Amino acid sequence: MIAIPLGIYIANRHTLSKWVIRLASIIQTVPSLAMVSILMLAMGLGVKVVLMATFLYALLPILSNTYTGINQVDRNVLDAGEGMGMTGWQQLYMVKLPLSISVIMAGLRNALVLAIGVVAIGAFVGAGGLGDIIIRGTNATNGGAIILAGALPTAFMSIIADWGMGKIEKFLDPATQIRRKRTQG
Repeated sequence: MIAIPLGIYIANRHTLSKWVIRLASIIQTVPSLAMVSILMLAMGLGVKVVLMATFLYALLPILSNTYTGINQVDRNVLDAGEGMGMTGWQQLYMVKLPLSISVIMAGLRNALVLAIGVVAIGAFVGAGGLGDIIIRGTNATNGGAIILAGALPTAFMSIIADWGMGKIEKFLDPATQIRRKRTQG
């Protein structure tokens, strides 16, 4: 959870935000198999490489969505909070984060789906997982069924993860909470 605090930090530092988001965007443009290969040269084989690649790929969607969500909070709402005597921290926790949670959650959803794909590629550097099945299928003659045996569960996990994060996003959304309170009483 480095991207959310970093996104909050750079939200009011526009020069720094340009550089940080640009760097994260450059990292995102590197194909995942190439990223895993580059990291493998620096870190060796195994799970550490996959964890680092997953971290790097998850950084941009979470970082940019946090930055965008915090910056899209209506200035009038922030002025009202200031007028009520809220400190900067109170505005962050009571105004900015609740109003930007759906944008931040969208970044988390995107990052989770990306992470599942990167983890599947981890088999190329000895990290195991469903990627092993996919690799066996690519090496086998007529290995289409074997490839599907690894690819379908990976795709299913991505779909379920996206659906679950969507449910959490909806639950945390202030508008949904208000509607829920109105229907309860």
